[in-house]
Amino acid sequence: MPNVRDISAEQFIAAYSSHLKRSGKLEVPTWADIVKTGAFKEQAPYDPDWYYVRAGAAVARHIYLRKHVGIGALTKLHGGRNRRGNRPSHHADASASVQRKVCQSLEKIGVLEKAPDGGRRISQDGMRDLDRVSAAAFASLAEEEEEEEEEAEAQEEAEEEVEGEEEE
Repeated sequence: MPNVRDISAEQFIAAYSSHLKRSGKLEVPTWADIVKTGAFKEQAPYDPDWYYVRAGAAVARHIYLRKHVGIGALTKLHGGRNRRGNRPSHHADASASVQRKVCQSLEKIGVLEKAPDGGRRISQDGMRDLDRVSAAAFASLAEEEEEEEEEAEAQEEAEEEVEGEEEE
């Protein structure tokens, strides 16, 4: 059975964020539509569903792949380039508050739990949930590839028929 490691990050992120939004379990904070995700950012995220994408995709997948992760590691991961005018750019960390609230939201729905030696880790229920979503995304990806192959074969047959008629 395919798991999170077997599917690309982009596909898993899209699948899991839509799963979280559909399920309605993840509680989005009231400030999520106006907050910047880091001091180095100029504006808030454009995507209205950014909290689902950040929580579902980035944080859950990152912790799934790396067993124990703390808030500091997540701030470094989601940090970016601090543009300092005509001086050279430097890396700046993301907001620790946003990362902490995302982890707390995932803990409330049972995806994450606090590790005894510090940081957060995926719970058993969370692991099962992530594996189910990745298996479903993997299956839909396989179906799409089969449909594309069938369309390509049909197009090749149509081209061969046209070439056969032109020869006559």
